[in-house]
Amino acid sequence: MNKLALALAALLACAGAAQAADTLAKIKGAGKIVIGTRDSSAPLAYTLGDGKYSGYHVDVCLKIADAVKANLKMPTLPIEYTVVTSANRVPLVQSGTVDMECGSTTNNATRQQQVAFAPTTFVTNVRTAVKANSGITSIAQLNGKTVATTTGTTSVQLLRKHEKAAGVDFKELYGKDHADSFLLLESGRADAFVMDDNLLAGLIVNSKSPADFKIVGESLSEEPIAIMIPKDDPAYKKLVDDTVIGLMKSGELEKIYNKWFMSPVPPRNATVGMPMSAALKNAIANPNDKPAEDYKK
Repeated sequence: MNKLALALAALLACAGAAQAADTLAKIKGAGKIVIGTRDSSAPLAYTLGDGKYSGYHVDVCLKIADAVKANLKMPTLPIEYTVVTSANRVPLVQSGTVDMECGSTTNNATRQQQVAFAPTTFVTNVRTAVKANSGITSIAQLNGKTVATTTGTTSVQLLRKHEKAAGVDFKELYGKDHADSFLLLESGRADAFVMDDNLLAGLIVNSKSPADFKIVGESLSEEPIAIMIPKDDPAYKKLVDDTVIGLMKSGELEKIYNKWFMSPVPPRNATVGMPMSAALKNAIANPNDKPAEDYKK
């Protein structure tokens, strides 16, 4: 019985190993790399129409795709884009429908039970967007103001819990989605819009007059954003991790960041103007795939 048990254990281990190394084999067999992306998460990932996608994380994923092509010795391997949503992005990665997801996904402990993440390439901070001529630069100046946020998000709760919001009395106004919330600010019905800074940046850069808005104030919370990949695939994760860490160490990731956050970007050729944060600089200096829970400690 002991020999049989050992044989079964060895067989299962071999089967597990074979299953664990399937993403590269799946890509080779399919004859294409499938990238999951977002259509309106500028400047991380968004569409320019005609099936074209751009953004900071799209560029990072294209570098990973180049590494996959080199690994498989298939330099002409085509890339196919699949638009994912907040609701289906994890299942599509988990099922292997997409080989990587280059959007605006937070790496957290719950998701790590279902998928894996590349080293952190963006750190989002919950901050405040205001009209550029408003004079508002801090949480304290929101006293007596109307603050917009999106239904179903926790931004206003984070604001109320922040130590610098003590004694600050403001009115809450909710938009049905991020675009609606931004419209509340744009139309003057709200004095500020509290949300993830990368989402605020994308909304601003794609607005009619990007120069009319700015992101200000203290960070209410920070969370790591990373490329999402299938779980339990050590060979594929090593290739992805090595590629991303290589971009970090060579300085290429900073160049890609500056291209999308510090230079004019399509379609309006406006500049987001968001310098790399200290938290992201630290993540680049010390590459890791730690979840958001570690950032909050």
